[in-house]
Amino acid sequence: MTLSGATAVVTGASRGLGAAVVRAFADAGAAVFACARNRERLEAVADGLREADGPVTTMRADVRDEFDVERFAETAAREGDGIDVVVANAGVYHGTPGETPLADESYAAFDDTVRTNVRGAFATVRECIPHLNEGARVLVPSGELAADAKAGYGAYAVSKAAAEGLVRQFAAEEQQTFAVVHPGQLSTDLTGGGPGRDPDDVAGLFRWAAADADAESIDGETVSLREWMDATRS
Repeated sequence: MTLSGATAVVTGASRGLGAAVVRAFADAGAAVFACARNRERLEAVADGLREADGPVTTMRADVRDEFDVERFAETAAREGDGIDVVVANAGVYHGTPGETPLADESYAAFDDTVRTNVRGAFATVRECIPHLNEGARVLVPSGELAADAKAGYGAYAVSKAAAEGLVRQFAAEEQQTFAVVHPGQLSTDLTGGGPGRDPDDVAGLFRWAAADADAESIDGETVSLREWMDATRS
């Protein structure tokens, strides 16, 4: 599949990884529909892409609200003639990364983390499914914490494990391709700007997973940074 002319949906697109994926997809010629809670940041991302090959349409939407997501998915499908790629990227981390042990999490923080990172991904995929074109791909970012627990990451790690289970279940039940994507440790606002790769340096992983990776081999599986680097090494 080629991204040129494809319709791509990206949530959590106002900064960090989401914004980098929007840039990569638009540069590849996709018509990108991007949403986030912060309208100003979202529009700033789109404004920086006026020279991109593909158009970027922004819409304020909160993935915690399924009605927001429903409107967003319907708009993308209507204006883009169905949906070819979904990147369910929206996520939150309450507290300082590495300093939020599970036993110390407040109920409010735990609930919002799960509501955003798991239920939000569920809502995004669920509302997009009726509009997915044949051969569409759905990608959900995650990380090593989902399977390899590390002290201090509390509800966030739990949410990533649940999100990966969500992907596998959709893959077992739907005809399109569903994959988890591990971009490695990133330096973003979500991670407190700590050590890690710049999101723009790994956006190509999502571009590859969305268009070039073998659909059958990634369905229900995890696509890693190393796999992308090995596949694209010249």
